[in-house]
This record gives sequence, structure tokens and C-alpha cells, in this order.
Amino acid sequence: MIAPLHLQAALSELLGDARLVAEPLPDTDLKLWLIDADNMDRAFSPEETRRILEDPPYWSFCWASGLALARYLAEHPHWVAGKRVLDFGAGSGVAGIAAMKAGALEVVACDLDPLAIEACQANAELNRVTLGYSRDFFAEENRFDLILVADVLYDRSNLPLLDEFLSRGKQALVADSRVRDFQHPIYKRLATLEALTLPDLAEPWEFRQVSLYHAQR
Repeated sequence: MIAPLHLQAALSELLGDARLVAEPLPDTDLKLWLIDADNMDRAFSPEETRRILEDPPYWSFCWASGLALARYLAEHPHWVAGKRVLDFGAGSGVAGIAAMKAGALEVVACDLDPLAIEACQANAELNRVTLGYSRDFFAEENRFDLILVADVLYDRSNLPLLDEFLSRGKQALVADSRVRDFQHPIYKRLATLEALTLPDLAEPWEFRQVSLYHAQR
């Protein structure tokens, strides 16, 4: 299977010998184009480190929160079945793809990064689903039944977005493994899920414990 050419070229600019490979996700029926695990199991040069920090290829990973949310939707399809869904900060598109697989009427993958949108398109094709795409959450109409959010709160400057998600959707599901002091008056913890980032970054145990929060207006 040939990796998407533009995505592979973008990854090669960061890490010359890195490859995108179609990897099955454990305990799901999904596959994603991910950076090859062998390339993450080595020391990076100072120049490689600089490039990664300046322009991280986060779309080439399946982060733990996204994997946990994808599994949750597969096990609890009533959250998305027959509904209009927006996947905020979609990255690889794993949550949105899982929503379509679980019977969503429509899913829009939303991400600021054009490479992430390309990754979502490639991964949707890999999983034989159709998504819509957006690069501006605030340009979307208030027409969604559910907003999905996975692994966005790692940057605490994004916390104010919690107040915005219900401006475009009736409900929100937020999956996060980073914020330990999560407090918000309208978000309630639904579950604690376990997952790991792929390829495995050997993250600390606590980052494999994913909290799922729900809010509705």
C-alpha cells in the first residue's frame, strides 16, 4: 500500500528516513497512516529536534485520547448514530472516522493545519468513510448534535475553548489525558479509559489514563 505522497513528503522534510505506514489500531476495526515505529525508537539529531518542535507532525500519530474516544464510540454508538458531528482538532481524524463507522449521519473534521486535513482525508479513504472538512470552527454554523474533542487540552491555553464548543453543538465529548485539575461547571466526567499513543512514545502511566467529559446545553 502506497502512502499519500504529499504527506510522506512533508514527513520526510522533518525526518528524512521516516515513513508513513498503514497501521491497524488495537481493539478497533480502524487503520491509520502513522509514522513508522522504528523511526521513533532512536535518538534525534539537534536539527531534527528543532524541526519537530517547530512543526510537529502530530497528524502522523494516534494519540491516546483519540484512540480511547474512538473505542468508546464503537462501544457506545448511540452518541453519534444518526447525528451530525464535528471532530474538533481532528489531527489524524481517528475520532471522526470512528463516529462515521458508528453510524453518524455526517462528520466534519476540523483542524487549523492543512496537513492534518490531508491526513484526515487519507485516513477516511483508508477506512472507506466519507468526511466533511473545515479549517475554521467559528465559521461553522450552530447545527451539530455533538462536538468531539480529543487531545486538545495538552496546551492549557486551549482551556477557554471549553466555553465555545457548545456554541456550535448541542453536546460535547472531551477526551483528555493531560489535565489533572480539570474543573468546569458544565463538564462532567463520564468515564476513565485506558489507551496509549501510537506509535508508542513510552509515555508515563498517567498519560495513558484518559478522562472523558460530557457537556450539554
